[in-house]
Formats: sequence, C-alpha cells, structure tokens
Amino acid sequence: METGLEGKPWYLGAGIGLVLGIVLAFLLHQYAYQGKRDQIAAQEKRISDLQRKVQEGQNAKRQLPQFREEVRRLELDLDKLLRILPARKNTPDLIRRIRTLTEQAGFDLRVFDPAEKETDREFYREWPIKIDLQGDYHELALFFDRISRFSRIINIDNLQVTAMNNPRHTVQARFTAKTFVYKEPEETGGP
Repeated sequence: METGLEGKPWYLGAGIGLVLGIVLAFLLHQYAYQGKRDQIAAQEKRISDLQRKVQEGQNAKRQLPQFREEVRRLELDLDKLLRILPARKNTPDLIRRIRTLTEQAGFDLRVFDPAEKETDREFYREWPIKIDLQGDYHELALFFDRISRFSRIINIDNLQVTAMNNPRHTVQARFTAKTFVYKEPEETGGP
C-alpha cells in the first residue's frame, strides 16, 4: 500500500482534496453567483411591475370610452352652469335683453347703469346694475317674473316703488339688479 505525504493513505488526501474542492466550489458559487441571482430577482420584480403597469394601462384603455363620455357630460354640465353663472359680463347682451323686456311691457327705461366696480367673493364677482324705470304696477310684477326666468342669475336688491300721477305710468321703480360673474381658477389663485 502506498502512502502519501506524511505517511497517510492516498485516498485520505484525495478525500480531503475533494472536500476542500466542494467547499471552495460552494463558496465560489455563493459569492460569485449570488450577485447574478440578485440581479435576476431584481429583473423578475421589474418584469412583474411592468406587467402590472401594462395591465393597468389595458384596463384604462378599456375604460377610455366611459371617460370620454364622462368628460362630454361634464362639459355639457359646465356649459349649463356657465349660462347661469357666466365667466364674463356680456354687457351688450344683458342690456339688449332687459331693454327688450322693458319695451315689451311698455316701460320707460330711464336708467340702466352697470357698475364698473364689482364686489369680489370666493369664486365669483357680484356685478350690480342700477335700473330706474316707469310703468304699470302689474307689468312691473311680470317684468320681475321674466327676469327670474333668465338662464343667468339676477337678484333684485334695494327695490323702491313710488306711485305716480301720470296717465301713462302708475309707478316708478328703482332697484339694483345684481348679477354674478364666475371667476376663472387662475383669477382666484387656485388650481
């Protein structure tokens, strides 16, 4: 029987060499390939995240017609609301409409004075218009009824009705027609 170094059998040296080789291979595998495993795990997580985002995008794409319909409906609602609370004064249109009402009722429109100064509120501005007219009492009530039917909000403030001794007109009415103008978001400083 042959002996290796230091008088030990050769298979003992081969066994120790084999064990050392296995330990070195294990350590090399752990340290050298661990970084690759971490990279693979990170890439698999990234793929999973991208697949989730793709799924969310596909869900959003399926809902796109609903979103477009909702936007269209909201735009129609906004249009209706802007008729009630417009974003601009539109003085000529308001003058024309009130003048038409006064002419239909047979009033003499003595004063129509839109104030230059408006009063700022949270999301709108109050726009007072001083009006002085002469006419019949019942026609005055119809005039206020017709104003209440405007799509634009108009409040009547400081109403003073005075009787007149005039065959054509029985009353003189002075009041402030207060209408409102929507302040755009950039005007209010909000988003």
